[in-house]
Amino acid sequence: MDIISILYVALGLGLVIFFHELGHFAVAKWCDVYVERFSIGFGPIIWSFKKGETEYALSIIPFGGYVKMLGQDDIDPSQLSSEEIAQDPRSYSSKTVSQRMAIISAGVIMNVITGMLFFVLAFKMGTETTPPILGGLQVGMPAWKAGLQHGDTITRMNGDEVGAFDDVILGVALSRSEEIVIEGLHPNGETFKISVIADTNGTRKQIGASSVQSTKLIPFNKDDENALPHVVAGTPAANAGFEPQDEIMRIGDVDIESFPQLQDFLARNRSKTLDFYVKREGQGDLAKVTVTPNRFRTLGLWMDIEKIAAIRSGSPADKAGFEVGDKIAQIDGKDVGSVIHALQLPGYFAEQQGKEVTVAVSRASDGGADKLVELKVVPADIPGWIERPNAQNIPLSIPSIGVAYHLTTQVLKVKEGSPAHEAGILPNSRITKMQLVKPDGVEKDNFKEDVIEIKFDSENKNWAAAFWKMQRAPLRDVILTVSNEGEEKDIRLTPVRDSEIAWFSPTRGFHVSSLMATRQAETWPAAFSMGYHQAKKTMLQIYFTLHSLFGGRLSVKEFHGPIGIARVAYEVAKLGWSKLLLFLGFLSINLAILNFLPIPVLDGGHMVFLCWEAVTRKRPSERVLVAATYCGMAFVLGLMVLVLYLDIFVHKFGIN
Repeated sequence: MDIISILYVALGLGLVIFFHELGHFAVAKWCDVYVERFSIGFGPIIWSFKKGETEYALSIIPFGGYVKMLGQDDIDPSQLSSEEIAQDPRSYSSKTVSQRMAIISAGVIMNVITGMLFFVLAFKMGTETTPPILGGLQVGMPAWKAGLQHGDTITRMNGDEVGAFDDVILGVALSRSEEIVIEGLHPNGETFKISVIADTNGTRKQIGASSVQSTKLIPFNKDDENALPHVVAGTPAANAGFEPQDEIMRIGDVDIESFPQLQDFLARNRSKTLDFYVKREGQGDLAKVTVTPNRFRTLGLWMDIEKIAAIRSGSPADKAGFEVGDKIAQIDGKDVGSVIHALQLPGYFAEQQGKEVTVAVSRASDGGADKLVELKVVPADIPGWIERPNAQNIPLSIPSIGVAYHLTTQVLKVKEGSPAHEAGILPNSRITKMQLVKPDGVEKDNFKEDVIEIKFDSENKNWAAAFWKMQRAPLRDVILTVSNEGEEKDIRLTPVRDSEIAWFSPTRGFHVSSLMATRQAETWPAAFSMGYHQAKKTMLQIYFTLHSLFGGRLSVKEFHGPIGIARVAYEVAKLGWSKLLLFLGFLSINLAILNFLPIPVLDGGHMVFLCWEAVTRKRPSERVLVAATYCGMAFVLGLMVLVLYLDIFVHKFGIN
């Protein structure tokens, strides 16, 4: 743990609480209210001093603070209706409604002001943000199906301007409608306006898009034993001589300007040995790194193809009349699964780009029996395997025609001489589970788990994802659970890179960092303008978050409590002052809005009672005040228990 970062977090969170309570305190003093105690934290006091008439304290529970005034005590709400206390001219309850409203609202107002100032300082210092450029598109998810592309820049969502990728995530999650209108620019400069129907199956709405990466390899973190290495052991990149934070400037004679371009170039030249020219820290000239091709690791198993799971809008397949539910049976007269390997379809169609391909699909008919339908499709110039099944239950895509499909785990064919053939796996066997395990002598690789387990059944269509995971863990052996004629047994295999077939991965085995852009105000007026707009946007985001929560469009599992907040603050603090200031600004405004909700014991609850008094010209009865206060206290304590439960058991102390 970084002690300096912990101190920064403690100071930052303390300041957020301090400024809130300072608002109450300052206005109470201005209204000549006797303030008995100013405390940061709740519960037993661990340190205090008295200056003038007020005790200043630090209490043991660091989840907030309070200003205890004569005539106002949430622990004893009867003080608010006490006539005896109200007769003291320096009591809170003796003040006019407008004065008490000013005292109650001062904490919230102070948090909004300080939140904006945190933003102003962050933008004046300059802060790194992730630009709203699409990197990965999850196959079969809304963004992929709608026709968005790798490298697209999003400029507006539902009419709102987008400045960073965080705006994309929040814009989707907090959208009032499942239909999201996205505007932007394709990599070729063309504008687009696309309607995307968000996926609502998870804890929040999403479209299946991730931010773009850079062309710079990730740094080496020697203090974190679980940190991702800059190269994957067992791949060509690991043996080529790359160093952490190398920035890829050129490959051969081609200048590399973006990650989408890099990804496309590697996919198109996957079978070639390439010379990378990288900018390396401490060196003036570009360093040359030669990287050999990266063959796919295989087991020798041929699986059957399932029905088409998704089709991209406007793709060649869409135009050719393919339908979700079709099963690709033959391509140019060749059977899929026995003559053409189902995992090699992305590359097969890519090689036919610009040519007409005849595809026979099995399609359900009204009579019940499937019929064979012949379709003509002309593949686009998009390499295969440029879209990878990086997560479980993600289908494999054929990017050049725009369809995605799963594979069964029913073995159709076993290649002679392959690891599966040598181990005795037979056709018609079914694979029910795969485990990726470290062989003897391998202590550490790309994954922290000792055993990576992937299950296969009707709910877990994971063969494509398992195959790709096998490529990402090139040092690991495979244990297959094989079912044949009612018997199940585990068989250990070592995947091989088959030199008899020209089947190459589009990746070489290095990890690059996320692309970041710096937002910095050149003048203080510009910083105040940016801070104001960020504060306004944050307030709207919090409002829509609450609206989505109560509307059932956002799961409570997305929320974090004090442990999660502290964990995020710690991670942000390691990124520098500007990032921490942005987080504190968000936290300050979050505290302001949540504290002004109409819940008794919170400032918003007090304001409701004051509004009642202003309208009716009489105070709520002691009975009402006591009942409401205890109900509010029970709600807040229940909420605290809930978010602590989420922090510990759902988010695993932020480890997830």
